[in-house]
Amino acid sequence: MLTIYHNPRCSKSRQTLALIEQANAECNVVEYLKTPLDESALRELAQKLGVDAIEMMRTKEVEFKEQNLKGASEDTLFAAMAATPKLMERPIVVNNEKAVIGRPPENVNSLL
Repeated sequence: MLTIYHNPRCSKSRQTLALIEQANAECNVVEYLKTPLDESALRELAQKLGVDAIEMMRTKEVEFKEQNLKGASEDTLFAAMAATPKLMERPIVVNNEKAVIGRPPENVNSLL
């Protein structure tokens, strides 16, 4: 079963969820702004994505600049995402031990 870390206000997130639904894939939808991930879950996600923390962050968000996160350590970045879920890139789709960022939404096809 797939899990999508979803923000219903994001067009890319909605498009990615639509692709999953069109494929009739079972999917657990987690609205991560309502149910934030802790640092441990974020680290696990990064491992499944095969990326560093910075690569799964929305670096253009005001909060990124306000928190002075450019050049910050991995620990600081994971803590920032846990404290400010808006900083996490969206959507992220997980299938067992593999994950992709749905930008573009078609990235999810590799998991279907």
